[in-house]
Amino acid sequence: MKNQDFLFKAIEGKTVTWCSNENQYVVLENITADIIKRLYKEIPIKDIAKALSKKIDAPEEKTIDFILDIKRRFLKSKTKKDRSIINDHRDVKKPDSFEYVKFYQVNNIIFKVSFFSENELYLIHPKFSHLETKKTTDYHHAFDVFTKHNYTFLTVNNHIIGSWSRNDIHYFQGKFSMELIQKIHHKEESEWMGVFHASALSNDKKAILFLGDSGNGKSTSLALLQANGFTCLADDFVPIDEKEQEVYSFPAAISIKKNSLETLLPIYPELETTAEYNFERLNKIVRFLKPNNTDFTQHLPCKELIFIKYEKDAKLNFSEISKLEAFQQLVPDSWLSPNKENAAIFLDWFSKLNCYSLTYSKNEEMIDLVTKIFNDELF
Repeated sequence: MKNQDFLFKAIEGKTVTWCSNENQYVVLENITADIIKRLYKEIPIKDIAKALSKKIDAPEEKTIDFILDIKRRFLKSKTKKDRSIINDHRDVKKPDSFEYVKFYQVNNIIFKVSFFSENELYLIHPKFSHLETKKTTDYHHAFDVFTKHNYTFLTVNNHIIGSWSRNDIHYFQGKFSMELIQKIHHKEESEWMGVFHASALSNDKKAILFLGDSGNGKSTSLALLQANGFTCLADDFVPIDEKEQEVYSFPAAISIKKNSLETLLPIYPELETTAEYNFERLNKIVRFLKPNNTDFTQHLPCKELIFIKYEKDAKLNFSEISKLEAFQQLVPDSWLSPNKENAAIFLDWFSKLNCYSLTYSKNEEMIDLVTKIFNDELF
């Protein structure tokens, strides 16, 4: 039974359970979680069944079947596969030349990033082009991106980090960003609690996480809010550390979809001439907007998570939502540390979050409401 580990956190009458083998979080009924706890402690199934049959007033033989099913589902041995280790690196050599070499500056750190061809450049450069600086020999870190045998490879300071197939290219992009934040904030991967597919906005005192499905207007809302005195800490890739559980800044640009241009062009006229990118895999055409953050060392506490949605002609609606509902929307698109200690920290952090839903149609009303939230005028 000890081939994997578990964590349990009671939230809103149910138990959120973390399973180490898959680094997986599931929301369970308390009775199911209690059975897993007992199985993990290696209590005999007959003893568990006897206690359970009395508790739920059911025949003991039926409860045994139920317990065995839970055991098969949650306590089976599995070998975790690392998606990045999908190719044998031993015989792979870095190309002798790269078609594109870019230099990016984040605060006082300069990154040299070499791209084998335009294909690799297209995967990374659009989101970081606003950080581009002049060529120099005085750089701090060297990243190389190249493709061999239909796999995209990433090396950092001449060390191969991993390789990814075409179908897993979004994992490559996530790993590239993870390597960046490690260098920017001087933290190892084990020092991050998680990275969230969200937007992080701040008033330079605290941060709020905004989430929303594609097409709900999350990035448009972020662009509107940063034009009204708030700071964009991060968009789409929001890292939170395990020590202080604070949101750290990430310097990627804000992705703006074509249907948002009419709203944003009066505020950001530069979008008129900004390059447009067609990401066929994601079925979207976007332009990138420079974040207004000037201090990418910044990190701030976060106590609110808001699911934001623009809906034509909708009345302004701001309400608290179930933590479990928020949890089930937040976790699937997030990278969460596989370390047990960090998983426990994440569960504690999340259990203390305030979770809300915000639907709006009038930009001015949304901006006014968010301002009040930051000023603690609604709570």
